[in-house]
Amino acid sequence: MDIFDRLRQRIVTKADLQYILTTDDNVFLSTLREQAQQVAQSIYGTHVFIRGLIEISSYCKNDCLYCGLRRSNHMAVRYRLSEDDIYSSCEKGHKLGFRTFVMQGGEDAWFNDERLSRIISNIRQQYPDSAITLSLGERSRESYQLLFEAGANRYLLRHETADGKHYAQLHPAEMSFDHRMQSLHNLKEIGYQVGCGFMVGSPGQTVDTLLSDLQFILSLQPQMVGIGPFVATQHTPFASKPSGSVEHTLRLLSVIRLLQPHVLLPATTALGTLHPQGRELGILHGANVIMPNLSPLTHRKDYNIYDNKICTGDEAAEALANINRSLQAIGYKTVVDRGDYK
Repeated sequence: MDIFDRLRQRIVTKADLQYILTTDDNVFLSTLREQAQQVAQSIYGTHVFIRGLIEISSYCKNDCLYCGLRRSNHMAVRYRLSEDDIYSSCEKGHKLGFRTFVMQGGEDAWFNDERLSRIISNIRQQYPDSAITLSLGERSRESYQLLFEAGANRYLLRHETADGKHYAQLHPAEMSFDHRMQSLHNLKEIGYQVGCGFMVGSPGQTVDTLLSDLQFILSLQPQMVGIGPFVATQHTPFASKPSGSVEHTLRLLSVIRLLQPHVLLPATTALGTLHPQGRELGILHGANVIMPNLSPLTHRKDYNIYDNKICTGDEAAEALANINRSLQAIGYKTVVDRGDYK
């Protein structure tokens, strides 16, 4: 049984992963990419689902060592979108064909359960044909339940690493690896479509920690997995660390697609930040989701989770037209669709 047989049977060994990440065998790498692409197309066709990203707050109570929004970064620009800003972003996105809105932000207590529930309920009432995704970090199980009942469908919470010792290298002591993992299980039990994920090339990452990540994904069975290269960021303790590898990220996208054929797999902004065709390459390696930015132009550059994040200043319509052209050039197209997990 070769590597591809094992991946199709949802098995990955340390030796397999080591080989996948280090080989320069172009025939093997082409086969890996082609098989991942074929599997994605067998389920989702050549459709790429678009998610409208609305970055609602750059405030965060946490002090994660890799993140530009960490509370100790006094150079970060802080803002919060008003409710009207959020509704306006949704209105603009819906007219353009977005049928998923992703509200993302730091762990900001100003967006409490009452305020968020009202916002979610209003969006749900206004756009019953659209999915509402949240990416707002760790909250209590009760909070997750309230937001689900208000109308949220999906929740993205990157686990960042499935290795407890590695987690402690990336986060301050007050943050708990066990709590992060429990949060993901709480979300699944409540009924959300759940997304987890990790940075590729984060400081301290090894083949062993990556293997733990893949095994965790197999165990959790998330509907979404978000991975992207670690990007070194000024004004953080990891500012001088090398950024992650685009090539490793692409290979791992293919591995995840083969291990979890039905998963919704974004070609992340971080890929596009480190490579001008990063998102297109992600699609060609098995990804099937892109998340253009619907946030107000005045604040896009302020949501600086890492350096040089793609922030063109394009209006959403122009950005979407550019994405459509680039996808058509590689044989794909965006669709007006919620893009639910199949």
